[in-house]
Amino acid sequence: MRSPDQFQPSTWSHDQPMEWMLWPPPTVTSALVEQQLAQDAYRRIVGRFATGITVITTHYDGIDHAMTVNSFASVSLDPLLTLFCADRRSRFHDTVLAAGVWGVSVLGDTMEDASRAFARSGRDLEGQLDGFPHHRGALGVALLDGAIATLECRTTAVHDGGDHSIVIGAVVAMEAPSDASPLLYHEGRYRRL
Repeated sequence: MRSPDQFQPSTWSHDQPMEWMLWPPPTVTSALVEQQLAQDAYRRIVGRFATGITVITTHYDGIDHAMTVNSFASVSLDPLLTLFCADRRSRFHDTVLAAGVWGVSVLGDTMEDASRAFARSGRDLEGQLDGFPHHRGALGVALLDGAIATLECRTTAVHDGGDHSIVIGAVVAMEAPSDASPLLYHEGRYRRL
């Protein structure tokens, strides 16, 4: 049981009833709650930034691997470099790092089904590209047919990004086969121009 001196008044003004709180506050619980609240707020804030959607692919040990990614960006024009962020907890993370090569398919506004399919965790590895027309690029990675742009990259650096790795790649091939509009993601929803 806590002694009376462990209870302290919180901020108080004369026109409000006095509230009492536990003192000292339970720091571990408070820290975890604050961290979760901060993560939720951060997710909402960065969700205000509209992004394009890509599917990153690689081929390793005879199996195609794919993952939906919206944390994708150009890095440099000289040399041509691009990056994406891979969740360290995903099975794709270790696979793409081991393979050392990857493809980027920038999704058009009719490709929401592909985005949803490759965003699902726990899907079967075997045949995960079945039902999604694709072709092989110069590096042997799958590139989705219907993508508004594709790139093929060779990993040049991997940086720590908290619960993600920032994977930088040298662009070795690229193509813009379609003038269609991009599929966008904004505030937790798919959007179109």
